[in-house]
Order: sequence, then C-alpha cells, then structure tokens
Amino acid sequence: MKVLFYAAKIYDKKSFDPALKNFPEIQIDYIDHELEPRTASLADGYDAICAFVSADVGAETLEILNKCGVKTVLMRCAGFNNVDTQKAKELGITVKRVPGYAPESVAELAMALALAVNRRLYKAYNKVRENDYTLKGLRGVLFNGKTAGIIGTGKIGAVMCKICHGFGMRVIAYDVYKNPSLDGFVEYVSLDELLAQSDLISLHCPLMDSTYHMINLETIKKMKDGVILVNTSRGALVDTNELIEGIRMNKFLGVGLDVYEEETGNVYEDRSDDIMQHSVTARLLAFPNVIITSHQGFYTMEALAAIAETTLQNLMDAANGVKNENDV
Repeated sequence: MKVLFYAAKIYDKKSFDPALKNFPEIQIDYIDHELEPRTASLADGYDAICAFVSADVGAETLEILNKCGVKTVLMRCAGFNNVDTQKAKELGITVKRVPGYAPESVAELAMALALAVNRRLYKAYNKVRENDYTLKGLRGVLFNGKTAGIIGTGKIGAVMCKICHGFGMRVIAYDVYKNPSLDGFVEYVSLDELLAQSDLISLHCPLMDSTYHMINLETIKKMKDGVILVNTSRGALVDTNELIEGIRMNKFLGVGLDVYEEETGNVYEDRSDDIMQHSVTARLLAFPNVIITSHQGFYTMEALAAIAETTLQNLMDAANGVKNENDV
C-alpha cells in the first residue's frame, strides 16, 4: 500500500521510518507540501494520504483525492476539525486519526506553560542573560492549595487532573461525560462554577460547534481576577480578540498558549524574516504575562513513536475493514 505523506518534517521521517519495519506492506513517500486543493492531485496513484492538523481536508480536497483513487485519509493527530467528515463519508473515504498518543506529553506541557507564566520563567531567563539579577516582575503564586479547573477530561485532561492533584491542588472539572478513573479526587461542576472557582484553567476539549470560542469576553468576566489560562488543545476554543480584551482588563495572572486561532501559516515554519500579517498574534506576543509555543505539545520522542505506530496500524485496519475508536 502506497502512502503520500504531506508536510513531512525531519522528525516525521525519523519516527515513521523505524515503525515501517513492522509494516512491510506499506510504502511511504514524503513530500514537503501541505495538503490543500492545489496539492491534492499529487496523490494520484496512492492508496492513502497522511496529513496533519494544519492540512486543508475540506470538500474540494477530498473530491480531488477521490478522483486520484485515494481510499484512506490518515490524520497523524487527534484533531480532525479540519476534515469534512460528511464529504468523506459520501465519497466512501475512510478517515482515521490518533486519539491517544502519550497523553502525558501534552498534559506535561500544559503544566509547564502554567508554571512558566506563573513564575515568569521566560522573563527571568532573559534578565539573567543580561546580568540583571533583580526580582522585579517575577513574583508568582503557590499552586499548592489552589483550585485547578480542567475543561475536558479525556485522556489528556485526565492526566492534567492527576498532575494538578500531585501539586496539592483542589481539582474540579467540566465535561459532558465523567471520567470514572478520576473518581475520588476530581469534582465535576458546571462550567460557570469552574470559571468562578478556578485559579488555573486548562483546556483539553475537542473543537466542536458547542465549544467554538467557549472562552470569550462573557466567560472571561466570570473568571477570578488573577487566573491563569492554558490552552494546549485547539486554538479556536478561545476568541483571541476577546482574550486580548480580557488581558487588558488585568483579568489574568498569565496566559499560556500552545495553540491559538491564528496559528495556521505559522506552525512549524520559520517566519523570523517575515513581517507578520496577523496583528492579533503580534498583540498577544506584546503582553508580558503571555507565553506562546508553537503547537509542540505532541513533540516528545515517546509521542512521536506512538503516533507513527498507530497511524500505520490505522492503515492496516482500514485495508482490512477494521473499525475502532480511531475512526472519524
């Protein structure tokens, strides 16, 4: 089975090539181009394509892939909001994803972001490099004894709950479904209760119509003053313009973002010589209590290996008609 691997990076090849040894039936061709309607025709003659969360897997792309004979779309990520699932179903194209890949990888980054903005580690690092050893602007708060509010308690959210509990925090959560593995130390509450009570809010839910811009000016006003907000899930969970307004209202002690709504076009690209066209991103970066990372929550050796193994197994399952939790 031939797979065209879109937007391939060096680390993709380093993780997928070793995994291929366990799947001799699969051949992968890597290309730098991102998947979009203009590049979809490159998949002519391939059985499957492999794409990331930044790809355009909309109706037009899927129509072209279908004409090329592609039967399977392999998403090497958990998110699939960029996939027109209805069109894929109409065309008979199987779409599979990687819902669980070392969930500790993302959850640990979420806590790292929370700690970084709390203790101003990025500012402290730069001050010491310039031989400034004063403590001005570096004061944080204790997490021990505070309340952590986790929105979304799937695999990643559940790990974040455990991490916060390990820090000695009271852990409350909001989710449509309760995770039984968290019984005994996580209290499920309404969204309004979580917003009002939490000192740290971490987002770990999927992007759907019901969660789109769930963090907006209205919900921000319901939060405690001095709250820390972390998003390692989906950028569009947060209305960035209204987040900026909330930051200007001095609502946040800190904001840590591994994802943000305007990241498309920036993710995994070197834009250091460019004049940034997204003024919203530039405005976020101007705040002293905001840290942004480049969608790196998944980027650990263990997670990359798990993504490769699961993606290749997904193709074998699709070929054999096996359906499981990885089906979109």
